[in-house]
Amino acid sequence: METFKKSFKISAAAVLAIVVADWLGLNYSATAGIITVLSIQNTKRETIWTALKRAAALCCAFLLAAACFGVFGYNIAAFAVFLFFFALLCFRMKWVEALAMVSVLVTHFLTERDMTGRLVLNEVLLFFVGTSFGVLVNLHLHKKKHQFDILSDEVDNQIKGILHRMSEWLVQEDRGAYGSGCFTALEEALSKARFCAIENYDNSVLSDDTYEIDYVEMREEQSTILREVYENIKGLAYLPQQAIQVAALIRKIEEGYYRENTVEGLLAKTDAFLSRMATRPLPQTREEFEARAVLFYILKQLRNMLKLKYDFMRNRQDMEKA
Repeated sequence: METFKKSFKISAAAVLAIVVADWLGLNYSATAGIITVLSIQNTKRETIWTALKRAAALCCAFLLAAACFGVFGYNIAAFAVFLFFFALLCFRMKWVEALAMVSVLVTHFLTERDMTGRLVLNEVLLFFVGTSFGVLVNLHLHKKKHQFDILSDEVDNQIKGILHRMSEWLVQEDRGAYGSGCFTALEEALSKARFCAIENYDNSVLSDDTYEIDYVEMREEQSTILREVYENIKGLAYLPQQAIQVAALIRKIEEGYYRENTVEGLLAKTDAFLSRMATRPLPQTREEFEARAVLFYILKQLRNMLKLKYDFMRNRQDMEKA
């Protein structure tokens, strides 16, 4: 259904551009339709930015064409020289998407063997009509906030599941069956959420709010930390008494893992736990010492993960007050 709607949108916009070009009495009116097709991008921001780059390329191309046709005459050799230098310019300025469209407009001067003000105006209007319909077609695009909410909830649920498994496996002596497949699922969910967030940002031309992108990036950083915690749990060879308490804290983090939580309380609990561990009597054996060191490192990593969310929420609150 989406493909059908997009195809209808493109064809209708192209036909309307040709009709308007005909109504204005422009030569080569069908070119306006082709320009419309080439102007339609996936998002509003991309469409407008592409149109601006092509407008700049058009101005440069007309100056370059005037010089080439003026020196070599209206022939294939002159057009070849123009195309060579215009292609170099487009590659240098990152205007590659303008190369074909603008070159087609310049061929009209070659066909007419003239580059008078009237013909230049004709090409400018063809470009303006075609590009305008391309931009207008994309004005109906809106942020898919509901879709992002669904995708970001999936990310959060994946992370909650990872935390839940950590709290269970941490207190198990045999962790041979504790696999990392959950992180693959999390990476896929993060990728989908990031794509949606970027698309939503590009469809909000009048807003520079990067909340959704920032949210995904925060969750990506947390997932990296959780991967390290997982590796440490897998490598834990001895279970000290504190492992049960750490597992209980991980369950608390899981329970409080939702979007609006500032995690201030969880940070306080983690800091208190770290302080208690630092004051515990020293371990009596080497293996207990190593295990407690790993647990301490896990707690520090969990604190770093919570701090990412805390800083994110504080920054959002500061931005809303500003």
